Amino acid sequence: MGKKREERAKGHSPAGSGCNLDGGYTSPIKSFRDISAETIRDTLLSSRYVQLLLTLTLTGLLLRFYNLGYNSLWLDEASTLTFASMSLPGIWEATTGGEFNPPLFYWTEHIMLLFGNSEVILRFVPALLGVLTIPLVYVIGKEFYDRNVGLIAAAAVTVSPFLIFYSQEARAYTMMMFFVAVAMIFFLLAMKSDDLKHWGLFGLFSALAFWSHFYGFVLIASLVLYALYAKAGKIQKDLRNLLPVAVAVGVFSLICLPLIIVTIQLYFIRTAGAPTYGIQGFDLIIETFRQMSGFSDIAMVLMLALFIVGIVQAFMTDRDKGVFLVSLTVLTFAISIILSYRIPMQPRYLIFLTIIYFIAIAIAYKPVCSLLSNRGVIYGFMALLILLSAPTLAGYYAGYSKEDWRGVSTSLGEMTNEGDFVVVMPGYILQPLNYYYSNTTDKTILFGLYTADQLDALSIRNTQNATVWYVVTGDIMSADPSGGAVGWLKEFTTPRMQSNNIVIFSSR
Repeated sequence: MGKKREERAKGHSPAGSGCNLDGGYTSPIKSFRDISAETIRDTLLSSRYVQLLLTLTLTGLLLRFYNLGYNSLWLDEASTLTFASMSLPGIWEATTGGEFNPPLFYWTEHIMLLFGNSEVILRFVPALLGVLTIPLVYVIGKEFYDRNVGLIAAAAVTVSPFLIFYSQEARAYTMMMFFVAVAMIFFLLAMKSDDLKHWGLFGLFSALAFWSHFYGFVLIASLVLYALYAKAGKIQKDLRNLLPVAVAVGVFSLICLPLIIVTIQLYFIRTAGAPTYGIQGFDLIIETFRQMSGFSDIAMVLMLALFIVGIVQAFMTDRDKGVFLVSLTVLTFAISIILSYRIPMQPRYLIFLTIIYFIAIAIAYKPVCSLLSNRGVIYGFMALLILLSAPTLAGYYAGYSKEDWRGVSTSLGEMTNEGDFVVVMPGYILQPLNYYYSNTTDKTILFGLYTADQLDALSIRNTQNATVWYVVTGDIMSADPSGGAVGWLKEFTTPRMQSNNIVIFSSR
């Protein structure tokens, strides 16, 4: 994406064409120094791009904050509360001691606990960052291709069921994506200007992405590799041309050095045994595209077709733009497939890839616009993405999308009697249950178990013949891959209730 190619690409800009939503209007705001009440008012009243981006951002806010506390906290979110409740140094000690998530998100949630520990409070930061990512993706699309691409991609982010789901979850995925988006903006600016300030800021926000979630490193590394590819000719002529990229890598390394050391240690711990859950191999590619497309096979087929058209158009506009989209996609999947055989892998770890996915889809507008030369093409693309997401969103808001620990706890309180045993399997599921259920109030005795041997030992201990209630989730197969615990439950218990992924059994 060098200067000559950038000049050539400007011929593909919507400015002055039938697909320019602003017609002949040019905003008076060119830099921060141009910002004033008058220029802001003029831009708001005259620029359709600004008006639509504000509309999308407000829509994204409504979609992400609507019913934010409706779903119960599930295991991972309850785990967030557990770590966030520690002291700030304690959170870091937990990371160095084996917690497989960096501390930045937990530190942020620790501060949020000053306002309470409700579902809404715990999910507030992810929801807010999910909203703020919408205008960031617009800027990425604008800097990478043109304003229309930015607007269409921002519309895709606004209504994406995949992104909305994780914006309403008290985990670090949205924080990672937010910082990756900021880093990508400075990366694109740096590739155009070679300004050391832009490279330094790219390194800074890349580091924040890594401190949010370890997997952010995958895209950051891919961006650095692309920069080396794009600058290879200049670097071969003069090694000093490597300095800007080295500055970014240096800033990243300096900020992340303590975490990098911990990451290496955790990697060897995590890969000591084969993963007992997650998606492996090429299935990861299909499932990631399906989830990024709104958890719909039909939408995936249509969006993948647009994705391919967009990549072809990017190559036609500027070869480096096509290489950028393909290399980031291929490298991310290649690294993820390799890692999937070593650590548990889920599409949510690749959430940042939605930026590349939606940018490529948005570029597919260009050949259509070249044929029709009508601004309705832009509105049509935005409407199509909204329609593809609508069925999934309707179902998402109509019912529970996470385990209903709130309802299960209420039912458990109604079924149990004083002195009963309540066994939770696997034991770490105690975290979400304890958020809603109080065995002290219910006067029951609570246990967290994992194996058939532990169940046998508890039966021997139950000398009073108290009723034993078993609260079990599908995680038991990951915690006890031998299937011994499941076999024991089938032999000695009776199913009493099922809610989503949670089943309650009672002793016979």
